[in-house]
Amino acid sequence: MKKLHDAFNARNKKQNKIEKIKELKTPMSVYENLQTLCASGYENLSGEDSKYFLKCFGLFDKGEGEFMMRLRIPAGQLSNSQASVIGNISQKYGNDYIDITTRQQIELRYIKFENLHTVLTELDSVGISTFQTGVDNFRNIVTSSFDGLSEDSLIECMPIIEELQSIFLQKEEWNSVLPRKFNTGILGTTTNDCNIFGHDCCFIAAKKAEVLGFNLYLGGRVGMQAQDTNLFVKPEAVKEVFLSVINLFKEFGFRDNRNKNRLRFLIDAVGMESFRETIIQTTKAKLEDAGELLLDKEHSIAQNGVTKLIDNKSALLFSIPSGVFSGSDLIEVANHSEDIGGMIRLSIEQSFHIVCEDTLIESIKDTEIYKKYAKFQNPYFVHQIACAGTATCAFGVIPNKPDAIEMAEYLQQEVPLEDAKVRMYWSACPKGCGIHGIADIGFEGCKAKDENGETCYGVHILLGGKASLKAQEARVLYKSVPLEKAKYLVKNLMLKYKNERIDNESFEAYDSRVLSHLSVEEIVA
Repeated sequence: MKKLHDAFNARNKKQNKIEKIKELKTPMSVYENLQTLCASGYENLSGEDSKYFLKCFGLFDKGEGEFMMRLRIPAGQLSNSQASVIGNISQKYGNDYIDITTRQQIELRYIKFENLHTVLTELDSVGISTFQTGVDNFRNIVTSSFDGLSEDSLIECMPIIEELQSIFLQKEEWNSVLPRKFNTGILGTTTNDCNIFGHDCCFIAAKKAEVLGFNLYLGGRVGMQAQDTNLFVKPEAVKEVFLSVINLFKEFGFRDNRNKNRLRFLIDAVGMESFRETIIQTTKAKLEDAGELLLDKEHSIAQNGVTKLIDNKSALLFSIPSGVFSGSDLIEVANHSEDIGGMIRLSIEQSFHIVCEDTLIESIKDTEIYKKYAKFQNPYFVHQIACAGTATCAFGVIPNKPDAIEMAEYLQQEVPLEDAKVRMYWSACPKGCGIHGIADIGFEGCKAKDENGETCYGVHILLGGKASLKAQEARVLYKSVPLEKAKYLVKNLMLKYKNERIDNESFEAYDSRVLSHLSVEEIVA
């Protein structure tokens, strides 16, 4: 504990501006006054409410009276009635636009300030919360899209997620009290389909003396994979261990430089061994050394988009390009899902599955809404991610979503692939919201020079990220490539993959077998 005290004192002689804003008022005081605030007009919105306090409730001021709204969808499990209400809200208030995110959530855009309270009330009627989905809070907890449904689902995680949410969700004492945002993932399957090593706090399926539980990993963030704590946590102890970790972060986390305030920086300052011992000292749970990690399958979607599940059920993928969807289409999906007794599961790759009885899959395939998206059921779209980009994000350097879609369409035309898996993840800036660092082929938006020496949109191209059986950051293949040129370079890479892969080898496996042993010069030759 002394090391945590010393690290805290060394780093917190000065506080950043956000910590000073937090002292002005409580988030709940703003939320309780929201109806009056909306009625008074956007011009009366204070700077601190716009920049910080409304974000505590997932309300992001995008300027000129328009807001983005982030909806918490625990584990990506969306009921048909919730989907219908979200779709209707999008139609009525949000230009019929929806983004599916990398945390299995939904974002609504173009919501007018005066409609915020009305929209929140409609969402609350079907149990959808936006609380704590922004700034220094607990973000949506993710897990496998097939939690409790797949043949390799060893521990159902949704009940545990509900336990964890009971600690903080809509609790005033936990709203905006952390030094920085806190991402959590919990995986009870042997297939990693939720970037499980990329969170501040990760519980990953493991076995200790034939007892099923989780190994605890901590300190993941963009550009850094979580570290093994060498602790085994039984399912019934997850809540207590989580509580210990977040209390330590709340008490000792750094509050000076916001770029270095995530949990990882506290752990690096004191050492994992010290942090581990402090968890053991402060938790009520009885902990043992880590067990055998049970990840043994690479996540992949079949060419036909169907994933076989237990109890005579299957899941049908709707591949959504860059996560760009609409309220109208969500309503149609919800109606068809309701008709067959199905359920909707969002994925971290900005798409979703309808889960239903095996015999009903074909009836979904026959619908017009499925046929509309069936053309994106190919390797270049199925495992695609792209963050917001310049259209809706002030940090974006390139448009991004349209760039990702254009690249995928070009590659599908030039180098069609069958029974292949290629993860192409796009981030519009170095912040990495498109988690490009763990992609098979990652793209980071930047400025570049065209052949005439003029400044243009460009990307850094990264290669060889790992997100299946182990976590590994990608390496830089090309720097500052004009977007127009990037597609030709990636085409050559895809031709190499197509010609050299063995059987139905994924790009991740191909990279491990071939490309990872080559220098950059050898790869691009």
